[in-house]
Amino acid sequence: MASKLEELLTEASNYIKSTSPSQLDTKPSPEKWSKKEILGHLIDSAINNLQRFTEIQYSTKPYQVRPYEQDMLVKANNYQNADINELLNVWLALNTRIKEIITHQTEVTLNYSLLLPNGEENDLRFLIDDYVVHMAHHLKQIMA
Repeated sequence: MASKLEELLTEASNYIKSTSPSQLDTKPSPEKWSKKEILGHLIDSAINNLQRFTEIQYSTKPYQVRPYEQDMLVKANNYQNADINELLNVWLALNTRIKEIITHQTEVTLNYSLLLPNGEENDLRFLIDDYVVHMAHHLKQIMA
């Protein structure tokens, strides 16, 4: 998954750097996120998952995955009015760290058990895979 993550980071970074600010700022409707806000959401996702991927290493198992309020975080962070270069740099830095953490997992750590907010039991491997799939989904929205 680390190599897939690296591919996504490179592809998205190149796209964002070559896209006009007006395209990134445009909201499809008042209640929908702009491409810039989607990137902000991916920052929030990275922050929360970096914490999860780290805490599960030393926490009592099963690790309890805490949910986060994605809409409230996007609004509270005012991503719509943030500088796109700052957002891109933060997102890339967080994911560089996440990529390192993923790279250093073993079969033992990938099997660490966790409880999702919906009560479903799973493992760290699922959480990592889900993170990358979630990112790919939102990057398709950004690059559409």
